[in-house]
Amino acid sequence: MKALERLRGIVIRASAGNYTVFHDGREVLCSLRGNLKKELVMTESASRAPRVVQARRKRLTNPVAVGDTVWFHFTTAHQGVITEVEPRRSAVVRFIPRTKEVQVIVANIDLLLVVFAVLEPRLDPWQLDRFLVAAYANGLTPVIIANKYDLPIEPQTEHHLQVYARCGYEVIRVSAERGDNIDLLRERLRSLIAAVCGPSGVGKSSILNALQPGLGLKVGQVGEVTHKGRHTTTLAQLFRLGEDSWIADTPGMRYFELWAVDADTIWQAFPEIRPHLGQCRFPDCQHDTEPDCAVKEAVQATGIDRRRYESALALAREAAESPTARTFA
Repeated sequence: MKALERLRGIVIRASAGNYTVFHDGREVLCSLRGNLKKELVMTESASRAPRVVQARRKRLTNPVAVGDTVWFHFTTAHQGVITEVEPRRSAVVRFIPRTKEVQVIVANIDLLLVVFAVLEPRLDPWQLDRFLVAAYANGLTPVIIANKYDLPIEPQTEHHLQVYARCGYEVIRVSAERGDNIDLLRERLRSLIAAVCGPSGVGKSSILNALQPGLGLKVGQVGEVTHKGRHTTTLAQLFRLGEDSWIADTPGMRYFELWAVDADTIWQAFPEIRPHLGQCRFPDCQHDTEPDCAVKEAVQATGIDRRRYESALALAREAAESPTARTFA
């Protein structure tokens, strides 16, 4: 093999500037070419050729993410350097308020498995709505995975799951502990690239261990006092489930800060509300205190779940007030 032959692969792990690329059945540890860590700002003059006038760090914390398709070449028999990243067709992105940076959690996926537990920790529908909005905003198909179904399910949790099903979301109830519906989930993932996401302690790693025996991923426990999960996955990584199936494990997130999602997109992200948008008396209706609001009337007349409506309203207000609602390129 020629030393500088350009090769194509998929990033399956990323940590501290090192990237593991899967190519032709093998894993290659790669570094990143320097100029990929920066954003080049070009002149826009019609009279002369474009030239670089400024180089600055990208707003992204990770210019290369798990799931990216990249081009690289070998530098030694076992190591290489990434020279090009192909455009992403999808990405799960979150904003980090503390550092004001943007993080791509995982890229180029077809299916987003939003994992919550029915108990320990109890399902939080308000947080689940955030993940579903993020999926819609990024053009991803979400599947709600209700894990720990071997535990007693509370009536309120059952109500929430039925509401999501009536809204048109695909809900799969599984037990990683007993193996309930794991085969069904494995078949659902056939020929796709998927990612699991959700809060800590809901059993994401346990589900992956059940889907692919032998992975041996570390599994955490839920705190007896806080009833919140402990982080066991600190970095996203991609695992091969079959000949053409991949699944990414992602770090647990107790709070998901949306990025580049405006209020209009948030209302559109609620499928039960979507048909009533554009029918209000005022074109700029916020679906809050305005008279003759088709959305509010639908909540009263058609049985749209009031909590879901209040969730959409809260997220829309947050987006309207947040600087992170701007478009991200």
